Amino acid sequence: MNTPREYSASLLTCLMACGLLLSFVSCRTGGPQPGDELAGVTQFVANGSFEEMDGDNPKGWLPRSWQRGGGAEFAVELSGHSGGRSVMISSEKGADASWLASVPVKPYSRYKLSGWIKTQDLVPGTSRGAQVNINGKEEWRTPPVTGTQDWTKVEVEFDAGANDALEVTCLLGGWGKATGKAWFDDVELVRLSGKELGQPRVAIDTEKTGKPISKYIYGQFIEHLGRCIYQGIWAEMLEDRKFFCAVGEGESPWGAVGDASLVKMDKVKPFTGAQTPRVTLTGKGPGGIAQEALDVVEGKEYVGRIVLAGDPGAAPVSVSLVWGDGPDGRQTLAVKELGREYMTFPFAFRAGASTENARLEIASSGRGSFKVGTASIMPADNVDGFRPEVLALLRELDSPVYRWPGGNFVSGYDWRDGIGDRDKRPPRKNPAWKGVEHNDVGVHEYLDLMRLIGSEAYITVNSGLGDVVMALDELEYVNGAADTRMGKLRAANGHPEPWGVKFWAIGNEMYGDWQLGHIPLSDYVKKHTQYAVAMKAMDPSVKVVAVGAVGRWSETMLAEASNHMDLISEHFYVGHKAGLLGHVNQMPTEIRRIAEAHRKYRQTIPTLKAKEVPVALDEWNYWYGPHIYGELGTQYFLEDALGVAAGLNEYARQSDIYFMANYAQTVNVIGAIKTSKTAAVLDTTGVILALYRRQFGTIPVAVGGAPEPLDVMACWKDETKGVMTLSIVNPTKAAQALSLDFGKLKLPKTAKLYLVAGDDPRACNVPGKPPAVVVKEVDAAPFGGKITVPPISVSLYHIGVGQK
Repeated sequence: MNTPREYSASLLTCLMACGLLLSFVSCRTGGPQPGDELAGVTQFVANGSFEEMDGDNPKGWLPRSWQRGGGAEFAVELSGHSGGRSVMISSEKGADASWLASVPVKPYSRYKLSGWIKTQDLVPGTSRGAQVNINGKEEWRTPPVTGTQDWTKVEVEFDAGANDALEVTCLLGGWGKATGKAWFDDVELVRLSGKELGQPRVAIDTEKTGKPISKYIYGQFIEHLGRCIYQGIWAEMLEDRKFFCAVGEGESPWGAVGDASLVKMDKVKPFTGAQTPRVTLTGKGPGGIAQEALDVVEGKEYVGRIVLAGDPGAAPVSVSLVWGDGPDGRQTLAVKELGREYMTFPFAFRAGASTENARLEIASSGRGSFKVGTASIMPADNVDGFRPEVLALLRELDSPVYRWPGGNFVSGYDWRDGIGDRDKRPPRKNPAWKGVEHNDVGVHEYLDLMRLIGSEAYITVNSGLGDVVMALDELEYVNGAADTRMGKLRAANGHPEPWGVKFWAIGNEMYGDWQLGHIPLSDYVKKHTQYAVAMKAMDPSVKVVAVGAVGRWSETMLAEASNHMDLISEHFYVGHKAGLLGHVNQMPTEIRRIAEAHRKYRQTIPTLKAKEVPVALDEWNYWYGPHIYGELGTQYFLEDALGVAAGLNEYARQSDIYFMANYAQTVNVIGAIKTSKTAAVLDTTGVILALYRRQFGTIPVAVGGAPEPLDVMACWKDETKGVMTLSIVNPTKAAQALSLDFGKLKLPKTAKLYLVAGDDPRACNVPGKPPAVVVKEVDAAPFGGKITVPPISVSLYHIGVGQK
């Protein structure tokens, strides 16, 4: 399935009407320009004296606790510095809490934030005390007030940059917990200076080029978490098919058929894992187990297998796919003979109706008992166990490399659990996240997936609870010759030839105390070096990626171990931010921050002067919102797509620093692809990733001028320099007239345009429904020295160029 694209004359007409014409300078949109709604505003905090009420809270203000456990009390007092009200926060046990207001502002301006604070017995503890600040900006905060103080005025000045909305907070605590009481009143945010927007212009120096963009910045990341692999990429329809949970208890998706007391878990001789369900039969009615909530489609075929053992009198055992009531609402396979040893019985069904609540039922009316070792059911059109509709979207993303298996997961993962007979692999509790790790997808399946979608592998070894021996065994299993110890095991498991995986990461986020096996930095440098030396000795061809984190961790790793790494990893995530411009701008800001830090390391760390270590930013994304698609399964929107586009523009600007970047993650879990049980779609961010991967240029050129509020980047499409790509992100709700100066290049009157745009920044794509965010192609869009960029949009042009 390809990305939806629309080709229409009406789009061309619309673009022409907006002014995408060569030298059509007088054609401007009549709508409001950015910031027009704030024209004449000098004080941006509404109800900063808290006089207006909306229910129990001051109008426009909400209470917010920033740490788990609460501990704060919020109140509106009938007295204040001026007027009749103020807000109060108090805590006896310690709190980090605030009253918060979201405030629209004019971007690229300097502001003064001020307010009045009164305190009583305020002990800051590990925090700063009472202050007024801008949420998310540690440096945009007033001096703190502590102890017992009468009304005290506090203020701070700051440059807002690319923010069109800010969250003003009246804060007790701040980066720690405080006790006592604090009152706040007369909060103001005053614009001191700034530039007016509405006339963006850029100058593009096509002769000044940067380092070619690595294809690996379009990398992806899949982790054993939520519905990324299971219920996402992998086609298995059953949950907990190997019975990690006891049937009918806790989180088990299995229930009893008939008398539940007759279903017991056999822990003496389980088929796999720790337990296997045993069904005792009385001969007075059916007994067995079943799993509901299977989604089937009328006429579609499903295939699977069941592993059974039991008394001869327990036969026949009926295995049924049930989609409705009565005999016409099911299809049944009868297993007519059972023995004491487990046997595998294949089955195939065709659903007679569509339903989201079909069930697989395994039951008998015989005597004695039978055991269910495991069961499996997949749509018959699965491709080596993977969902074909998801494979199609993975191919459309065309990512050159996939990082696997984690993430936090890897620090507690034993890769040996994921090889051998898939039915016999033991189920485990996911060591880092919720749910069960079925171990159906291991090294072989992951590398099969890479083959199916034409991508390279990037494997992370366990440097948390694992050790060097485990890592070396995995490396030899994957890359060793067939006559090595682990190569022989690989051949016995069905793959004689080595895979030759090049990229290997040593650990994940080992700087964090949330990470299994976390140790102090000084100890981890030694551990990393031990791993790297041993792995390079076994296979000198591998590229080793070290754990990094801007600051002391990355500096130390680079200073003491740069000779034992080929790349260094960095991660970042950003949340939702008030204001479209500010929300989008988070992405390039973070990518630039990390690049600037590493550029400084290259200047200040002596070992890097002889050997540069490029960055693998192997986790980056937005991360916010409810979990609609399972654990961490957030929905993305058009505004997030704009942010990803601006981020990809920034990778182009920082091409000398970044060798690899892995969007985290690919499917469902903060993913570029979202799935239901029967459908899949490119989420809005995936639409952009697929577009840039195929259509964005590879050789960045210098872009100057004053593009604000737009994000503009230009690249030669390839080394032939016959086509220039121009990407423009408009993170505002108004069309922007952009002036272009290409210097000596002669611009054509038309250009190929790929446009992603919409009226609603919260437009989204949902599996099973027509996508709201798509790529629209125009083969001959008007082009020239001035173009109009649609609101809330990404415009990517292919420009055939010549010399003037």
